Amino acid sequence: MTEQDTRAKPTLWTGDLGTLQEQSRRALLEIVKGPYLSGARRPQLWAALLADEDSIRAQLHNLFLDLVLDPVDEFAFVRKVRTTELDVPSPLRTESLTFLDTAMLLVLRQLMLAAPGEQRVIVGQSEIYERLDVYRTGDRSTFARNLNAAWNRMLNKFRVLHSVGEDRAEISPVVKFLLDHDLVVALTGEYRRIAGDDTGEGTDGDDAQADPRSE
Repeated sequence: MTEQDTRAKPTLWTGDLGTLQEQSRRALLEIVKGPYLSGARRPQLWAALLADEDSIRAQLHNLFLDLVLDPVDEFAFVRKVRTTELDVPSPLRTESLTFLDTAMLLVLRQLMLAAPGEQRVIVGQSEIYERLDVYRTGDRSTFARNLNAAWNRMLNKFRVLHSVGEDRAEISPVVKFLLDHDLVVALTGEYRRIAGDDTGEGTDGDDAQADPRSE
């Protein structure tokens, strides 16, 4: 068996039928687990993804998934294949967002897009909270608790924020892809209406679904 054959069909354990190298498998697993793979935070897996991109895409296509890769900001995620040629099943689970989750994502996306060319966009928690205060209804303590919960979800669940110190965080470029353009336009108009609505009607409950891997 040649060296090329050994690379093409690595055996990591007895009975292994996989065709990818170990690091490429780990990269594939990372993007399928989601929400995304960051080259800045996982450089070895990012390098493996780039080296085996075609093979990884082929593996994903077996699951009706497509690879979305941004070589500039160095992140990648998977989403359902988009085609009109067949009825594609939905292999991925989307996450329900609260009203404040969605509003916070829109604010973070706006701040990221307003800083083109910046290597890092860092925001303060208080700055984001001030921007969202227009949506406050009821008592301030409950609203503050809901804001803290949304902030923590951005950090720990959706991973669109990365802590850089007390009450400060870096916005991940992947936030640009969590909500598609048409949905952003629709949501922005509705949220502006709500911000000017004294009754605050419609500010409770789930309002959207988002996942960088969603359709």
